[in-house]
Amino acid sequence: MTTSTHTNFRWVICGLLFFAAAINYIDRQVIGILKSTLQKEFVFDERAYAAIVFSFQAAYAIGMLLSGRIMDRIGVRVGFSLAVILWSLGAMAHAIADWFPWLRLPTIAIDPPTIAVVLLAGSTAGFALARVILGLGEAGNFPASIKTVAEWFPKRERALATGIFNSGTNVGALLTPMIVPWITLQWGWQWAFIATGLLGFVWVAFWWVCYNAPEKHRQVSVSELAHIQSDPAESTELVAWSKLFPYRQLWAFAFGKFLTDPIWWLYLFWVPDFLQKNHGLDLKTMGLPLVVIYLVADVGSIGGGWLSSHFLKRGWTPNAARKTAMLGCALAVVPIVFAAQTTNLWLAVALVSIAAAAHQGWSANLFTLTSDMFPKQAVGSVVGIGGMAGAIGGMFIALIVGEILQKTGSYVPIFIIAGSAYLVALLIIHILAPRLEPAKL
Repeated sequence: MTTSTHTNFRWVICGLLFFAAAINYIDRQVIGILKSTLQKEFVFDERAYAAIVFSFQAAYAIGMLLSGRIMDRIGVRVGFSLAVILWSLGAMAHAIADWFPWLRLPTIAIDPPTIAVVLLAGSTAGFALARVILGLGEAGNFPASIKTVAEWFPKRERALATGIFNSGTNVGALLTPMIVPWITLQWGWQWAFIATGLLGFVWVAFWWVCYNAPEKHRQVSVSELAHIQSDPAESTELVAWSKLFPYRQLWAFAFGKFLTDPIWWLYLFWVPDFLQKNHGLDLKTMGLPLVVIYLVADVGSIGGGWLSSHFLKRGWTPNAARKTAMLGCALAVVPIVFAAQTTNLWLAVALVSIAAAAHQGWSANLFTLTSDMFPKQAVGSVVGIGGMAGAIGGMFIALIVGEILQKTGSYVPIFIIAGSAYLVALLIIHILAPRLEPAKL
């Protein structure tokens, strides 16, 4: 360190995490915006689209489990860079998905009361393969980001920092419907994947130049480092996975992710389709409603993180602060059950917007539970395990939504699932971690 005056460089690092989250969500959401375009060109039905989404979720689940461990072992400077490079290559690979007419990939289709393994052929399998690469890389984003927050922020600021960087997901989600239709109409759908995929390489260049551990960083002053390290000292020894699984705190986080992450995937991959089917919007007209949804969600992400941090500053315990904020978010999601039953476009948009904002506020606090309950050296692994649980939930929701839409064409039962998931999740979290006590590793 060479700086003697007080600095706030930790917020620059938070800004980099914000942009990584934005790029992450731009890359994963492109296919949702182009769903109708791709279905018309390649003639795949709701089950095939669900299988493509399922491929992403399966790879994301595997990647979550591995990436958390990788971040704990090699650190976020190198680990995060590798993750972004991989997912950027996967994003760009969508542009050549139709180059693989010979490709056959197995996937799972629900046919109650049985589950059958089927083959995806040709371009559909090509998209599935691109989604696998994308999912493996994108899985590194949240374990790396949460670990970075744990290293750069004291506990009292972590929910706010998490809410800020997590709001980047909403920025990415609202930018996608603004730029992807324009690129597609100007140059074709392939360039939508290529142009958005290139953004990741730009981010890696900035990350590599700007990032280092706070105690080694030349831009961090003595006073800022003291602020960052103001919490009681924690062990720096890497924690084995086998030591994490017996703890109820891990399962509280994992169940929270399993039940609520799939709802966010639902918004990303099916809300554009919902707007088209229920309200007649197309590639040219769905941009504004989607921008509104994710702009409101952005406010929810920062607001949810701010709320629990505000409670902490007023002397509340972490248990009361986090769970009160999460309860408010869970209740705010419930009205989405009416979104598919209204014929008014902007009422439907308002209901989805509130639910999306509540999810992001919930997510900011849910992620922060990991650093409340586990030491820094275990955070990456815990987030990875919980993220894997969330991705497995996303795999199930992809198949369930595909079947519901294929057979009924209705979003009513889908939004009923969305509206109830958070209250159930909070009840389970409270049962497993009634006081959010730190795990005694």
